[in-house]
Amino acid sequence: MLSKRLIACLDIRNGNLAKSIKFVDTKEIGDPVEAAREYYLGGADELVFYDINASFENRGILIDTVNKVADKVFIPFSVGGGLKTLDDCVNVILAGAEKIHLNSNAVKNPGLIGQVAERFGSQCVILSTDVLRVPRGGSIPSGFEIVINGGRTHTGLDAIAWIKKGVALGAGEVVVNAIDADGTKDGYDIELTRLVADGVDVPVVASGGAGSPEHVRRVLTEGGADAALVSSIIHYKNYSPGEIKKYLADNGIKVRL
Repeated sequence: MLSKRLIACLDIRNGNLAKSIKFVDTKEIGDPVEAAREYYLGGADELVFYDINASFENRGILIDTVNKVADKVFIPFSVGGGLKTLDDCVNVILAGAEKIHLNSNAVKNPGLIGQVAERFGSQCVILSTDVLRVPRGGSIPSGFEIVINGGRTHTGLDAIAWIKKGVALGAGEVVVNAIDADGTKDGYDIELTRLVADGVDVPVVASGGAGSPEHVRRVLTEGGADAALVSSIIHYKNYSPGEIKKYLADNGIKVRL
């Protein structure tokens, strides 16, 4: 059995570490470079850096911040936000990232997934999705809709169907961010995560809602996730990545300590 992964998530706005609740009431809370270093030293298995306003503001990612973070950490580091073209993705890899997250621009241009997978391999392409609960029916039979541009734009796409398509196009990993749980600290969306985990044959990363190590344990077991993103509980010093992983290990979850 492969070890489960704990991934520290750094949302960046205006060059600062940021945190929101359900994608609103966003607050800038610190220096992302210092936080990245802290979480690397504190036991995180990986880091992800999202430039959360890049797509909405129709601009490129803050490549200088990518460079600075890459210089400070020596664990896998992935980047998303505002990546429109293959050249954009090449620049992020050259800046030090090991994986690319494609979200809004993958919906707008699905062919980008295959282009990046062909250039770097599917293992470097993460389909990152922001998912909202909606009434079941019509074009969204699962009751989960893909939204883009930082949660501002409804697509009418069924999340499960889109994720399956993205994997078929070449994505080697999927992040499932449940907007309804985001920042609440009430726990991950187990139902959504399980639907995705049962529907694809690539690693699934749960995102949105972690408030305790037990929430992480549940999404890795009941939800079927291969990894869990954490943000609020480490940003606000409730737990360190190492403390969360120790809890997981003490409760029978295989992790790298």
